[in-house]
Amino acid sequence: MAHFAEIDSTNTVLRVIVVADEHEANGAQWCNNLLGGTWVQTSYNNRIRKQYAGVGYTYDAVKDQFVAPQPFASWSLDANNDWQAPTPKPEGDYMW
Repeated sequence: MAHFAEIDSTNTVLRVIVVADEHEANGAQWCNNLLGGTWVQTSYNNRIRKQYAGVGYTYDAVKDQFVAPQPFASWSLDANNDWQAPTPKPEGDYMW
């Protein structure tokens, strides 16, 4: 099974659906023909586009990656599209 994410005009993921394997090769067009909208394939196993898309994620078309929502207002996005805390995780046994 293949997974496709519908994105809006701001590249925010609206929903993710499963498509039968026989439609994977042209899945984005198949989804558009069936449901309308703009569709981008995502991988449940994180094999393409960095990570599996979820509702509220953003699609970075330049890097061809899905970006998770910002976890906290103080966190910033690094060059790899990973959210970084304002202070590093402390050493030792802590819930972080």
